[in-house]
Amino acid sequence: MAPPTPSTQADFSPRYRNFALVLLTLVYAFNFIDRQILVILQEPIKLDMGLTDTQLGLLSGFSFAVVYVTAGIPIAYWADRVNRRNIVATALAVWSGMTALSGLAQNYWHLLLARIGVGLGEAGGSPPSHSMISDYFPPEHRGKALSFYSAGIYVGILFGFAFGGVLAEQFGWRMAFMAVGLPGVALAVVLVMVLKEPIRGRWDDAPSNQEKAEFRETLAFLMRRKSFWFAALGTALMAYASYGNGNFFPSFLYRVHGMGLAEIGYTLALVSGITGAVGTFLGGFFADKFGQKDKRWYLWVPMWGALIHIPLAIFVLITPNVNALIGVLILSNISGAMYLGPCIAISHFLVPAHMRAMTSAILFFVLNMIGLGLGPLATGLMSDAFGVHYGVEGLRYAMLVSACIGGVPVILFYLAAKHLRKDLAMLHEARD
Repeated sequence: MAPPTPSTQADFSPRYRNFALVLLTLVYAFNFIDRQILVILQEPIKLDMGLTDTQLGLLSGFSFAVVYVTAGIPIAYWADRVNRRNIVATALAVWSGMTALSGLAQNYWHLLLARIGVGLGEAGGSPPSHSMISDYFPPEHRGKALSFYSAGIYVGILFGFAFGGVLAEQFGWRMAFMAVGLPGVALAVVLVMVLKEPIRGRWDDAPSNQEKAEFRETLAFLMRRKSFWFAALGTALMAYASYGNGNFFPSFLYRVHGMGLAEIGYTLALVSGITGAVGTFLGGFFADKFGQKDKRWYLWVPMWGALIHIPLAIFVLITPNVNALIGVLILSNISGAMYLGPCIAISHFLVPAHMRAMTSAILFFVLNMIGLGLGPLATGLMSDAFGVHYGVEGLRYAMLVSACIGGVPVILFYLAAKHLRKDLAMLHEARD
């Protein structure tokens, strides 16, 4: 099938724009189902293959992140030039297929290679999707749209936890990988058939046929925007705490609180999946609502979310009462998820339309190398080290350290907001 050219209409209908957003969000949900399925399966895999927490951290974090962010830059370069829908569909087919192949792994190295393949595929998902969403929706709705898309993280976590735990207990961890991977290949076909490519730069002053930015040009442009780098580091350290503790939270409930896999799956599916999605959407909603008068709200909303989140996250890890843990986890997840949509939106406000996919890739490079790459690995290393003296409690102490690191973004988001007006003025001057 020949790739369609961007629509010649002035705009898509609101119904179609919303349909496209839901479809891209569903793709992102599959992204996180396939990424996070390993998290709920960690304990049976660890027992089956005799792995350490450090090895689990490498599987769920560093090895995935290195490939994900390295491939993300050239894919984003491509996405700023060619049909973005086709890139997303191809990426979806690759990461879903590699997830299914994970179920055939016979040893640690087989599983590691399969996870690297998942990371390679997922690198082609978000930057092109971000760019398309910013061309589907006008600026005043961009924060909500990107936050709705980002809520796909938690939809994926919900279904990954809900089905992963049950499938693992009933059929084993290998079948769980296959069951969640194969439907994504079918969705990739649907995507090619029904999703239309929007006009690039539809809502911006820049013409759609503007010369495409090189990586060096985009990086040089961003280097002069201090607000971008403070925001990027803030998102990265929020992700550090989120991935570092989130990837080990099923293990925490299993080892420290004695819960079964299916019970953990149901609990985290309902609590983490739903509340995370709510928090992500609220972040975009409040940023758009207050940001119409002052764009700094796109950074103040994540700042306040992080400030509220930290004491709640610490309580969740230290309380011996499981019911209290689950109750406070609801509030912790909502406040801790309010940062991503607004930060993606503000990064797009800071650059011309033809730099958006590359800007998202650079943002996600910083976010994922520090957050996804170092978070689970550092937590795993600390868990093994503390475990020598404290046994299963070592994991609790390791997660407390990671939770405290999540307090640094409060300062970083404040500094980003401090520089934002100057950086936005520089963009308007460049356009004039």
